[in-house]
Amino acid sequence: MASVGVQMMMVREQVATDGMARVLERIAGLGYNSVEVSQVATDETNIAALAKGRTELGVEVAALSVALQKGPTATGDALETDFEKVVDDCRRLACSYLRIGMMPVTAMVTKPAVEEFARQCEDASQRLLAEGIQLAYHNHHVDYSKHDGETLFDIVRRLSPSLHFEIDVHWVQRGGKNPVEVLGDVAGRVELVHLKDYRVGLLPASALDLLTAGDAAGFSREFAGLVQFAEVGAGTLDFAAIIPAALESGAEHLLVEQDELYGRDVYDCLADSIAHIRALGY
Repeated sequence: MASVGVQMMMVREQVATDGMARVLERIAGLGYNSVEVSQVATDETNIAALAKGRTELGVEVAALSVALQKGPTATGDALETDFEKVVDDCRRLACSYLRIGMMPVTAMVTKPAVEEFARQCEDASQRLLAEGIQLAYHNHHVDYSKHDGETLFDIVRRLSPSLHFEIDVHWVQRGGKNPVEVLGDVAGRVELVHLKDYRVGLLPASALDLLTAGDAAGFSREFAGLVQFAEVGAGTLDFAAIIPAALESGAEHLLVEQDELYGRDVYDCLADSIAHIRALGY
């Protein structure tokens, strides 16, 4: 059975204020048994706490985050400059997976740029495979935009055949695709799956005020912004179908993620998400 884990970008503020050890205790107490390390420092203090959490709490490290090169949206470890450290961190934490959370924004603009990114992913993937580590790429909605009829996702997939994928079902839905079909399409290359719900919020009364005041552009922004991130089970995605599809496609780690909490406590959100997953029998 796959582990059910937490994408740690959700608790990055708590790690900064309370420390990694306390956060891992809270996560384990909610019933989660793995974490994906993202947007928190991978310094010696945190790596040591993660190693201790694995042995004392049973919280496995599903994956560490990495970029190919450092940049405006990639300020953590990068394979270009930190390869040996990243490999050592994986070995200390018995972690078999590294994940690229997002392609560089420059690669999203032109076909040659995304093709070059894909080739770099393949080179990095082959280098990591020699160390016993699998590299995966995490999708966003932009990955389903197209150059000459081919999506960015498929360009990366075609030019980086050894690269695996971390499918984020919210961003698949937001990109206009069916998460169950996408999971099936990458079967055998998807050990990491983000469970993130997709909710359409209610139109706020303030939007009517904008319309009454003649601010049509402001109303349109409110209207277009109704799509929200949600706790698993609190939105529109069919996780009773998605989770079996993920497992059938080879998922080893099901990772809960919610990009925005809309004022709720993070641990309350995580408790609601895992309660829905457990209610489905996982």
